[in-house]
Amino acid sequence: MSAGRTVLSNNVSKDRVVSKFQQAYHADATPYQKMNFHPKVKSACSENRTGTVGLKISKAVIVGDVSVGKTCFVNRFCHDVFDRDYKATIGVDFEVEKFSILSTNFTFQIWDTAGQERFKCIAASYYRGANVVIVAFDLTEEDSLNNVDRWMEDASENASEPIKFLIGNKRDLLSDAAYEDIESRAVDAANRLGAEYWAVSAKTGENVREFFFRAVSLTFDSQMLKELESTRTVSSKQIGNDLISLQKQNTNLYEAQKKKKLKCCDTS
Repeated sequence: MSAGRTVLSNNVSKDRVVSKFQQAYHADATPYQKMNFHPKVKSACSENRTGTVGLKISKAVIVGDVSVGKTCFVNRFCHDVFDRDYKATIGVDFEVEKFSILSTNFTFQIWDTAGQERFKCIAASYYRGANVVIVAFDLTEEDSLNNVDRWMEDASENASEPIKFLIGNKRDLLSDAAYEDIESRAVDAANRLGAEYWAVSAKTGENVREFFFRAVSLTFDSQMLKELESTRTVSSKQIGNDLISLQKQNTNLYEAQKKKKLKCCDTS
């Protein structure tokens, strides 16, 4: 085994292995037009040049009105369960999911925040440093869609240039005709927010796994590119410093030889 190779951890289950780049749910409702992992990322992973990416924790926060199904959505993915009689989140809960992406370990932390207004100041402190912001609304409740702008603004304010998503939950409760009506407004909202739109069902699991695989694919690709750029910048600085040092050494050598020559020619 080559030195520095990232090994698939035993606690990464088979259904958390990502080998293909997950595509967007709606081609007209995403600012992220990537269709595959960046060639530099694929090359770095195949050559085991992943740096510190596998050691870091990527952070996602999910926000939205109370009762839109945020906790059920997270539980469906993390535990493959659906509890109709859920208890409202108090403050913040979180889950940690471990993935293997292109044979590189990747940790994805999901922060599930309370939708009640009285917990807003508590939840807001957990937005800081988020790599992903997920705003959820209820496809059957128009008021929850009307509030997504406020949630996105609050969550993104302290995040770290996050990848943004807008998800409509409870798809199973709508007929195709009823869904088409709300979808057009959801797509408009996503485009306005600079977010990618998904319709999901925490109850049936529709599009839940696909969504999270899309989120981790985009996040991993973005963080890997930043890591590679950071490594390249450090290497360039090191080369520059080495060149300056070499030039300085050559200058000192030239001055020493010059002084020695003058001393030898001095007959006085």
